[in-house]
Amino acid sequence: RFEVKGLENFKVEGPAIIVSNHQSILDMMGLMEVLPDNCVQVGKKELMYMGTVGLIIYLGGVIFINRKSTSSAKMVMSEVAKTMVADNVKVWVYPEGTRNCTGDLLPFKKGAFHLAVQAQVPVIPVVYSSFTTFYNPKTKLFTSGKIKVEILPPIETKGLTSDDVTELSDRCLSTMRETFFRLSGRPSQAKDSS
Repeated sequence: RFEVKGLENFKVEGPAIIVSNHQSILDMMGLMEVLPDNCVQVGKKELMYMGTVGLIIYLGGVIFINRKSTSSAKMVMSEVAKTMVADNVKVWVYPEGTRNCTGDLLPFKKGAFHLAVQAQVPVIPVVYSSFTTFYNPKTKLFTSGKIKVEILPPIETKGLTSDDVTELSDRCLSTMRETFFRLSGRPSQAKDSS
């Protein structure tokens, strides 16, 4: 079951970058609960080759990037910035860069934040609570449980430059970690690890 809070934070006029933590394919089910209109996802190119799942993702309009080629990824993201502004689209990115079911967030890659600053659009953080109480990533089996999803207030990027990307990324990670621990019932960890 999904418990969603903060949907009003998607009501941003114009394009935006949406960033969320990524634990497993269950995120995709949660995504269907909250995905705003005119929103596309960015995913790694390897997903295209995952049989039926790859076909569904491709048909869903996911923008694929080659993470092994920095110059190729930067070119794609530059085009995404132009397109999102021209077509008034929100872009959903998983800044951890990979699935992570460790009970914490991984350091963020900076692509989503460069994109937000380049396009001068807000960043909207989305946090899923930990799946560890009902999902075993080794066996890929899960029991019933509740996933809390919280959409946080947008973080403005107007006036920011590429010099501000690291600070923007760090601020977003810190806010999302605090929320992740709170949603996962571990608020004391958020304070210890900040």
